[in-house]
Amino acid sequence: MFENLQDRLGSILNGLTGRGALSEADVSAALREVRRALLEADVALEVVRSFTDRVRDKAVGAAVVKSIKPGQMVVKIVHDELVEMLGNDGVGVDLAAAAPVVIMMVGLQGSGKTTTSAKVAKRLTDREKKKVLLASLDTRRPAAQEQLRQLGQQTGIDVLPIIAGQSPTDIASRAVQAAKLGGHDVVILDTAGRTHIDEPLMVEMADIKKNSRPHEILLVADALTGQDAVNLARNFDERVGITGLVLTRMDGDGRGGAALSMRAVTGKPIKLIGVGEKMTELEEFHPRRIADRILGMGDIVSLVEKAAENIDAEKAAAMAAKMAKGKFDLNDLADQLSQMQKMGGMGGIMGLMPGMAGMKDKMAAAGLDDKLFKRQMAIISSMTKAERSNPDLLKHSRKKRIAAGSGTDAAEINKLLKMHRQMADMMKMMGGKGKGGMMKQMMGGLASKMGLGGLGGMGGMPDLSSMDPKQLEALAKQAEAAGLKPPPGLGGMGGLPGLGGGLPGLGGAKLPGLGGLPGLPKKK
Repeated sequence: MFENLQDRLGSILNGLTGRGALSEADVSAALREVRRALLEADVALEVVRSFTDRVRDKAVGAAVVKSIKPGQMVVKIVHDELVEMLGNDGVGVDLAAAAPVVIMMVGLQGSGKTTTSAKVAKRLTDREKKKVLLASLDTRRPAAQEQLRQLGQQTGIDVLPIIAGQSPTDIASRAVQAAKLGGHDVVILDTAGRTHIDEPLMVEMADIKKNSRPHEILLVADALTGQDAVNLARNFDERVGITGLVLTRMDGDGRGGAALSMRAVTGKPIKLIGVGEKMTELEEFHPRRIADRILGMGDIVSLVEKAAENIDAEKAAAMAAKMAKGKFDLNDLADQLSQMQKMGGMGGIMGLMPGMAGMKDKMAAAGLDDKLFKRQMAIISSMTKAERSNPDLLKHSRKKRIAAGSGTDAAEINKLLKMHRQMADMMKMMGGKGKGGMMKQMMGGLASKMGLGGLGGMGGMPDLSSMDPKQLEALAKQAEAAGLKPPPGLGGMGGLPGLGGGLPGLGGAKLPGLGGLPGLPKKK
């Protein structure tokens, strides 16, 4: 979502960090480019003016710490103002009220309100251990109530039965009463939307609010809305009084301005963001982490949390023990590929690593992307159990069969086998040190090729696969408390976590301008 803005701001601010003393003219010139970048990202003009004015006031004549260059101070000021604009501390859904807590979902038609209602219900059920009742108040859109019923059935959440002919206000009253009788902790009211804001819609929202007295009124907005997001948020807030925002399609390729604008204009926190179509792909919004990503500082805390959610601790421990003995077959490689896909793929992981976001395009240009991993998964899936356990069985006739089954060719199969042999050989050489170390070793070597000395060690943090949930939670808190403010070059970051022992699928590729990857053959 924020990649374009990240690229623009990164290039502008990088031009300042290497400079000595900065004059007021230097700051003004940089802020002109920042203003242009924000406007191109669809941030509202009034928000951009306010943001750049605050940065200018703080940057011109700012006290400079001796160990920090003036340009780096400007980067810090921009970062702090981004955090301020996005809301400082993350705020989750407020459930501090007498049960049943009523949550009213409002927004325009097509913003993903019904799906988001089900996602919020599942999140509260899974994470907060709440008993939730869903109710559809949308009597206008065809099959809207049926859609929510099916989503409830899919997620195992209770849904208020449909009674034909009832008005939205009557449905809301019935839902609250049913929640009380059924012992539900939360009732979520999925209200009707329109293709545009109109008076009948606002009157209906006000009536529902008066009748059901919701504790939370969440505006669901499409993050791809653009400039119109400001008017949307302002109108709903003035007429209904929203308590928070939920942004959908944050995984899209929009320019991200809606997230910056809506929070700044309404003063209401962005509480949740939709990052995918699955019912589990709804996350809390953390302003500081988003600001870190926008300025290319990475997001170690989110990386730790993703690992905690997606890594199977028992399977990872068994694999680590196997690797410590120097054993690594194609089943293990397939598990590593699957694990990376669950964590967002190569692009998702690189985007969360400090200083590595800019590498994604170069890696994609070199063919090192998630499509490569999917082809490799297809190759391994086309093998028999015996072939996956013993790759030495793969002779010409077997490779021909596998190529036909996976839609690839013998050359790609040979590359996969060669890469697997190199990883297996490295495991044998590392012996007991191989536990969780492949990603550290390979990323460390890559960092040294790039001249990022601070990443070269890669051993400063423990292997996440060997940690229990309490340790992972403690690590996440430590990382968040420490903050992510690495100076240019990322020196002193210590190390990044090993995610279970592998960064597979690199083949013999060569990144533009970086030479060959460590330990892997260069293309001829």
